[in-house]
Amino acid sequence: MTDDGRVHRVLIYRANLPVRRTEDMALPDKIHLVIVTPERQLFDGLVDRVTVPSSQGYLGILPGHAPLLAELGIGNISYQIGDRTEFVFCSWGFAEVLPDRVVLLAQDAEAASEIDLNRAEQAKSRAEKRLASKDPGLDFARTELALLRAISRLEIARKRSGKR
Repeated sequence: MTDDGRVHRVLIYRANLPVRRTEDMALPDKIHLVIVTPERQLFDGLVDRVTVPSSQGYLGILPGHAPLLAELGIGNISYQIGDRTEFVFCSWGFAEVLPDRVVLLAQDAEAASEIDLNRAEQAKSRAEKRLASKDPGLDFARTELALLRAISRLEIARKRSGKR
């Protein structure tokens, strides 16, 4: 039993017959989060919770989460340390989730403090103009992804600066 009264039950198999045994297996209180790109490490520390953009939607991860591997999509990583929430822009990659650790290998990532709001707005405007141009040589999928990246970067920059 843990300090807060949680009991973790373990199922042990002997001769193909399940036998229940209660063992003291404390769940972690924090998650060790690591966010890396091919160029650098953005974050390495203990957090209370993490939310990541997967290719299938956002994943909320708390200490003791079941192990999984997921493909990261374009979106916003958020992590909470105490009552403070930090945001990171993420574009593609992989997430490894273990009960006490989350490793995010991102193709591209930027902390909210690093995002230039004007540059992100210009990227959004360029992508919108390209999509509206009806140019037959336009790579629609690539331009649409550029727009999604710009919108995600703007969301994070605005959350950090308090603008809507």
